[in-house]
Amino acid sequence: MAGRRYTAADQFLMRLNQGLSGKRNPPTEEAEASTSMTQPERPAAETAFDPLEAANLMRVNHAGEVAAQGLYHGQALTARSEQTRSHLLQAALEEQTHLDWCEQRLSELGDHPSRLRPLWYAGSLAMGAAAGLLGDRWSLGFVAETERQVSEHLDEHIQRLPPEDKASRQVLEKMREDEQRHGQEAEQLGATPLPAPVRGLMRQLARIMKAGAYRF
Repeated sequence: MAGRRYTAADQFLMRLNQGLSGKRNPPTEEAEASTSMTQPERPAAETAFDPLEAANLMRVNHAGEVAAQGLYHGQALTARSEQTRSHLLQAALEEQTHLDWCEQRLSELGDHPSRLRPLWYAGSLAMGAAAGLLGDRWSLGFVAETERQVSEHLDEHIQRLPPEDKASRQVLEKMREDEQRHGQEAEQLGATPLPAPVRGLMRQLARIMKAGAYRF
């Protein structure tokens, strides 16, 4: 029997439930391509350090991956072409892998994800859907700029991590490599550069999210 074909409304509700509950949904037919991403190497042993700052930073990164999934899911729901939708859903699968890495590292550090997780996901899903309605080239431009800013943010966190926390650093370095690739792929698909005011607004919204996730 052929699998059920989900409408855009079905997919929207599935993604919203996924983000609000924090549970993984099986990928839809459009996103069945598997990700080839591998777990970053872990050091054989870690030097003792105060885990508080590392945990706070990893909680922010975990929230960022929740937001990234929301953005990609929202953009995929309103994408015009199958090529763009497939790219966005594949990127969302890879962001889920990043999410898993961050969640595992938070557990190792004795901490927990942001309690504001449903807010990060729902807000980003709405923003992504709105970006997709502008057209695929603008939506891809949103991806390229988002990944550029995320890479800068990861650079900052890599510098702020305790020098002894090699495990967290390896996770963030691998994430940065993947985020840069996502941005490059969006540009290759024809992304339209975003105007400076939009880029500035994105930075302001990211600061609000980072501040909230760091504390809660």
